Amino acid sequence: MQLTPNEKRVLSALNDLKRSPPAELAAKSDLNPDALMQSAYLLEEKGLSEIQESVTEIYTISEEGKEYARVGLPERQILSYVQSCGEGVTIPELKTRFPPAIVGISMGWLRRKGWAAIADGVVVPAGDAAPDTGADEDTLMMLLEEGVLTESAHETAVKDLIKRKLVDVTEKKLRTIAITEEGEKLSREISQVEETAEIVQLTSDIIRSRRWDNIRAYDIHATVPRTYPVKIHPYQRLIDQMRRILLEMGFTEIKGDVVQSSFWNFDALFQPQDHPAREMQDTFYLNSEAELPEGYEKVRDVHEFGGETGSTGWGGEWSEELSRKEVLRTHTTAITIRYLAEHSDPPKKAFCIDRVYRREAIDPTHTPEFEQLEGVVMDPGVSFANLLGYLVEFYHHIGFKDVRFRPGYFPYTEPSVEAEVYVDSLGWVELGGAGIFREEVTAPLGIKCPVLAWGLGVSRVAMLRLGLRDLRKLYQSDIDWLRESPVGA
Repeated sequence: MQLTPNEKRVLSALNDLKRSPPAELAAKSDLNPDALMQSAYLLEEKGLSEIQESVTEIYTISEEGKEYARVGLPERQILSYVQSCGEGVTIPELKTRFPPAIVGISMGWLRRKGWAAIADGVVVPAGDAAPDTGADEDTLMMLLEEGVLTESAHETAVKDLIKRKLVDVTEKKLRTIAITEEGEKLSREISQVEETAEIVQLTSDIIRSRRWDNIRAYDIHATVPRTYPVKIHPYQRLIDQMRRILLEMGFTEIKGDVVQSSFWNFDALFQPQDHPAREMQDTFYLNSEAELPEGYEKVRDVHEFGGETGSTGWGGEWSEELSRKEVLRTHTTAITIRYLAEHSDPPKKAFCIDRVYRREAIDPTHTPEFEQLEGVVMDPGVSFANLLGYLVEFYHHIGFKDVRFRPGYFPYTEPSVEAEVYVDSLGWVELGGAGIFREEVTAPLGIKCPVLAWGLGVSRVAMLRLGLRDLRKLYQSDIDWLRESPVGA
């Protein structure tokens, strides 16, 4: 059996130590840690050594944990105060003496530890149930004094402290290298082992001489450490792809303010002022107002009696005060309609892809803020067929092969459709709405030709493309998901 000089030195040192951590063995064999581990793994492949790995948990106290170790856990602070009062104390009174967060945290732990009872909003001590110190308090004090623990007599207490983010836990991998019986036998005959000069790098002379015997062997099947190169967030990649597709289709990107007047967000789109979507439960209203644009009277007239469009309008009295109220834009249509009003000469092809805001309850498919894409085409020669063609072309580029449309209703377009794409395992999924702006929208703004318009929720497309069941994952810093997500997704 042939051994390299480094393998021979490691085997000899290991024969003296029998079992050793890498640092001690490296010092004994006079090798740096990397050379030591390389030789140890080669000896293991030859059956001369064994490398054993174990994982140890290291506990350290957090900054919040240090504070509570000094002044007492929230439940201890509250209990001490209640006991000093000699009778029950109401929760509102506690909130005047302690920060509300301290009071909130302590209530559950007082009950869980059996230190106090809470009845009708009054905290009453449970006799002398509370010990001088609990297991969790003992652990916090030990960590405060010693800094680090590798084990604890109070395992349950440590787990609770970790959940409360008062103790941090990290894992440390430990290696031990041991000699095998075959290794011991060979080490006794070490002087008889042929020592060879190991070739670690090929040169032209070695290749010409064809001296292959002493080239270091490499296991091409060995597991290598995973690398995580820098890459763009999957959601941002999708947004960039959508932007690139529309730019290649000849569209111009436009931007606008997050804060919009109700005039541009609702009224200019012929959305009635008593529409449910305009109420507080759907819209973020601000305590501010904006000036109405010049010529707003034409929009007012369309709402009240149809203006010069031949429509009957919505009837009733249109409120200037309501129209001035500023909101966080609920859709990017507010940006595109304002752009068209300020650039009413055709042709125009524009899109806006940006964040919008609505008062939504947070759940796996809804968030109060999300991205929306809006596109418009203004030209005398366009038709409803052109609109469907634009949508099919766009969705095909995004990666959806099958696209279909069904009739829909929107206050500011007629005719209107909802676009659906087919997704394996889900079937047909609705992705957005589209239509041709009604004359009640375009005429008051001086637009004299058809305007094709469509919008879609970008986050919904992202969920389908990335295979997500929870929309919130797009906005969370989940490093494992970001690392594992393929670049092409």
